Amino acid sequence: MTTPSMYEFLVPTANRMLGNLSSLLDKAAAYAEAKKFDPANLMTARLAPDMHPFTRQVQIACDQAKGAAARLSGAEPPSYPDVETTIPELKARIAKTLEYVNSVDPAAFAGSEDRTVTLKSPKGELQFSGIDYLRGFMLPNFYFHITMAYALLRHNGVEIGKFDYLGRP
Repeated sequence: MTTPSMYEFLVPTANRMLGNLSSLLDKAAAYAEAKKFDPANLMTARLAPDMHPFTRQVQIACDQAKGAAARLSGAEPPSYPDVETTIPELKARIAKTLEYVNSVDPAAFAGSEDRTVTLKSPKGELQFSGIDYLRGFMLPNFYFHITMAYALLRHNGVEIGKFDYLGRP
């Protein structure tokens, strides 16, 4: 049995989870329409005053996916301004992110397990091997922000469940 490549760990995961997130946005829009309230109310939702709002959760999930695709393939991550405030704008960001992630040549990921990945953070630089970055930093962050987006919608009454988060196999 062969070990899956870094591409195989990242790209199908990004497609599935960001696709599911886009579907969650559809359900949020339908819920707001059915209940006759402005879906903008969902875009600013938070579970605590010091956490990022819903829109930022989606933006960060997208940033994690496109950043990993770029860094692990030896490219510079594309920069997207964080200007989305509506469901259609967030869905467009997800689509743009997936377009980028899927455009990266799988061959560019060759050897990325050992590629050095350096991230800048407010506390200084973080340095990882490619495999440690993907397994120990990117994927946990990616899932965290998608989970927070799911939790914020669920907390605000959107009728979603576990299979909306996971998607159907």
